[in-house]
Amino acid sequence: MQHFTIKPGKPLAEQAELGHNRWHPELPFLGNVKPGEEIIIETLDFLDAQILDNDDVSDVRDIDLTRAHPLTGPFHIEGAEPGDLLVVDLLDIQPITPVGFSGVFAKSNGGGFLGDYFPNAAKAIWDLRGIYATSRHIPGVRIAGLTHPGLMGCLPSAELLAEWNKREAPLARVGLAKPPEPSTAVLRGVKGPKFDAMAKEAARTVPPREHGGNTDIKDLSIGTRIFFPVYVKGAGYSMGDLHFSQGDGEIAFCGAIEMDGATHIGFDLIKGGMAKYNVTAPIFLPSPTKPRYDQYITFEGISVENGKNYYMDATVAYRQACLKAITYLQNFGFTGEQAYMLLTAAPVEGRIGGIVDIPNCVCTLSIPLSIFDQDITPKGMLNQGPFFGRH
Repeated sequence: MQHFTIKPGKPLAEQAELGHNRWHPELPFLGNVKPGEEIIIETLDFLDAQILDNDDVSDVRDIDLTRAHPLTGPFHIEGAEPGDLLVVDLLDIQPITPVGFSGVFAKSNGGGFLGDYFPNAAKAIWDLRGIYATSRHIPGVRIAGLTHPGLMGCLPSAELLAEWNKREAPLARVGLAKPPEPSTAVLRGVKGPKFDAMAKEAARTVPPREHGGNTDIKDLSIGTRIFFPVYVKGAGYSMGDLHFSQGDGEIAFCGAIEMDGATHIGFDLIKGGMAKYNVTAPIFLPSPTKPRYDQYITFEGISVENGKNYYMDATVAYRQACLKAITYLQNFGFTGEQAYMLLTAAPVEGRIGGIVDIPNCVCTLSIPLSIFDQDITPKGMLNQGPFFGRH
């Protein structure tokens, strides 16, 4: 079985033969895989080895986000042609070092979903032991992992890349998207004038797009099957940004328990699958296995913020649910920053509760109770024990 290895702790620029941190159709392939074949792909953490195992938050505060998402790949899948569907089976996902991290980016450098409320950088280092993660920076919590890749996808065609750059350019001009950034681009196997030309148009990896990319879906765990549209000959599958655990929405941006890891993958093809099934973006069959959390505490948010009614805005409603959860957790000894990092690292469940009752959309955020070493449910005069007598 082919095994593509990394050197943990070394940035992608120092092991550029591994892969890339931009999307471009002309990237040379890292390896060749046949349908039916299985391989193991090792990947660096999403911040390219910039975060250190210490208590100093300056590495998060001063992070260079243009280096985000070192990807291992792209892989040539024999027989893949534009219009096919690439079938990817996630057979196993494991950390390759015993340490992960999560954090909050400073509002002045990256920010996050709650950047207006938590403008300063914060960091949590997590110890990964078996299926559990604990952190000295968020004591009193133990999380059962749901390992998954945050970022997977196939190379875009030249036409699709041009469309991305065209439609994102107006947003980039007002700071709402990130344009190509040649200075920190890593494009494996490309040098000289060709590198300069490709780096000027190669797309950054932070947003998800039609090919998949940085979707950060926590349920794409071991046992998941994914169907990716193929846009170039050979497909050009790449992956990275492995997570030990994550909550729905990854609200802190530096939010999951990020890790170096190894993924065991199987491949297949559906010839002409895009037209046959009318597929223009990835679809997936979720894993049948996940940590068993039976009881949750759920917080509700509506699309009202700072006294203003936002008509049916699910983003505002989910933000309000998150803020209510953070405020509540501070009753049990957590700081606001600790609660924020916990919501983004733990496998919280985010839902749209109501999307039809004008003018307010409703979203909920549910936290599994058993990750805490204390009972965090409200108590009445007759109910002094854990919720329903169990924890």
